[in-house]
Amino acid sequence: MIIKGNEEEQIRLLRKHYPKGNYFMQGDEAIAFGALFAGCRFYAGYPITPASEIAETMARELPKVKGYYIQMEDEIGSIAAVVGASWTGLKSMTATSGPGFSLMQENLGLGIMTETPLVLVDVQRSGPSTGQATKGAQGDFFQARWGTHGDHPIIAISPLSVEDSFWETIRAFNLSEKLRIPVVLLADGVIGHTREQIRIPDPEEVEILYRKLPKNEEEARFPFGDVHGDLIPPMPLFGKGYFTHVTGSTHKESGMRDVYTPEVHDRLVRRLHRKIEEHKDEILKWEEHYTDDAEILVVSWGVSSRPSLGAVLKARKEGIKAGLFVPKTVHPFPEKRMRELGKRVNTILVPEMNLGQVILEVQRHVNDDVFVKGVNKIGGVPLTVEEVFREIKAASSAERSRHRSAD
Repeated sequence: MIIKGNEEEQIRLLRKHYPKGNYFMQGDEAIAFGALFAGCRFYAGYPITPASEIAETMARELPKVKGYYIQMEDEIGSIAAVVGASWTGLKSMTATSGPGFSLMQENLGLGIMTETPLVLVDVQRSGPSTGQATKGAQGDFFQARWGTHGDHPIIAISPLSVEDSFWETIRAFNLSEKLRIPVVLLADGVIGHTREQIRIPDPEEVEILYRKLPKNEEEARFPFGDVHGDLIPPMPLFGKGYFTHVTGSTHKESGMRDVYTPEVHDRLVRRLHRKIEEHKDEILKWEEHYTDDAEILVVSWGVSSRPSLGAVLKARKEGIKAGLFVPKTVHPFPEKRMRELGKRVNTILVPEMNLGQVILEVQRHVNDDVFVKGVNKIGGVPLTVEEVFREIKAASSAERSRHRSAD
């Protein structure tokens, strides 16, 4: 199922243009195809390296499935158009990189405040400022969580490979639709420009979720509150005959503006947070490798998890009990599992393509007696297996030294 109410036609078009089978493509292209299979039928964007291939692919492919592509004047207009298109009922997406992501933050906050389903792809590159425009990085971890202002929740997920980019884009759309919230796909320029084999499924193999729509005028009266016991209320669509007021200002459950009453603001913002907190089991996702008996834990994400796994496998061959924990939902962070794993080990290594961001989340959730060290690399070149393995080996030697001293 793709477009609610028009599933058969959409399945026919997907089968016609993208037959089930193996393809060879870039990560950016896989994100675009994941969006198409998730039901995305509107894209507004502005070209920026290393995310431009997403826009190029969507511009070429969306008309084939009766979708719409618009190149906007800038990133601010791009996400504004996506917010508007979503309120007409179209699953909508934009994609950018670091500098454009910065420009989108205000309207990302608008999307959160108005509970607008959309997917924002950030293909991270080196910064600050223009930085290394064509090089990948992992420097936007905190920007994804705290880039827009005020008390707000957010979901951000990070793919590990080209095929993973396809499926995690679908997951991003499903979470966005179900929870009525923008979802950030925190990709990176290395995977975005990597070419790998990917299996394109039959569209009926893909589970697709849709936002809840009001059945009548009564259900549409309160699109921003749980007056009927709905933590995630139905979303009335423009053009369907409903009288709906949508504003980024603090508003009542009816949507009408009220910026003066403390209780109204408190009730609204706390509910936005509860939508995420009470659905964490559906939101959180991670991978684990060899954590059952690990004495040294490697915590890595996105592209850096790939050499990290290679390093863990190499360490295992040399008799070092290393394990790997890979958060794929990075916001909210899987803190409960991180605490559980942190109790089993004395050393945690955190490889990432920045000067230390996810490591701060790890440190928040483990005891002070656990030694946590970053394995950091910048300059647009990803970490290697050997670089991560060297740190694992050094940590293992330090562990043995501490045991000898204790004896």
